[in-house]
Amino acid sequence: MSALPAIPVVLSTVSVYPERTTDAFEAAARLGYDGLEVMVYTDQVSQSGDALARLVDYHQVPVLAVHAPGLLLTQLVWGREPWSKLVRAKDLAERVGAKTVVVHPPFRWQRDYTRGFEDGIRRMSQETDVVFAVENMFPIRAGVSEVSGYTPHWDPTKLDVPDVTLDLSHTAASASDAIAMANELGSRLAHIHLADGTGVSNGPVPDEHLVPGRGKQPCAELLRGLAGTGYRGMVVAEVNTRRAPTRDDRSADLAETLAFARRHLAAVPAV
Repeated sequence: MSALPAIPVVLSTVSVYPERTTDAFEAAARLGYDGLEVMVYTDQVSQSGDALARLVDYHQVPVLAVHAPGLLLTQLVWGREPWSKLVRAKDLAERVGAKTVVVHPPFRWQRDYTRGFEDGIRRMSQETDVVFAVENMFPIRAGVSEVSGYTPHWDPTKLDVPDVTLDLSHTAASASDAIAMANELGSRLAHIHLADGTGVSNGPVPDEHLVPGRGKQPCAELLRGLAGTGYRGMVVAEVNTRRAPTRDDRSADLAETLAFARRHLAAVPAV
């Protein structure tokens, strides 16, 4: 495998869903992504360090990040106890040489996990070289009301954790200012999920994960400004291609996302 660029552009395996983890490796190798972020879910390959290591060797594409199973649909993956899930995600990351584990903040009903979350994340971060990057989420809208399903908060700028993932579809869903959030995070910004969003939906959750440039988020501005901030993380394409009519259409969306990221990462910011 060749040396990685200063800011690698990485493909999240969720971007090929409903295809599987093995298909994400093939797509990343064919399109020229610098690596993969593996979403741990019901696909057994995504849970197995040995299986992932074989795919890394075969495709010569490294796994650079692991997304711990924190979605509602993955609540039973690796059991119900949230701390043990993070330990297993860390072990998986170490097995395949990944540098980052993406973590969602606790759901409101996970009371014991919530009470010790910030202290626990700091403690685990001190025990390994793997970075635990807590992701920004969003509240749920019901009519004119907003209800957060996460606590202590969906907004990691309000959490005392050392490292954060900034997701640009989630900033759209929460009506947050992505640039202001990145600036406030400063050196705590460790990981980026690149996607776009309009913040508009017919349902309660306007989380779209559009190809960057197709929504209203400042994706290009954020990428152009990264080099000057000393950012040492990666940029992960996490786009929704479920409605792509064909595999070729899905591949085109992933290629467009990669080209967008590389073009704007290489651009000189306006003074």
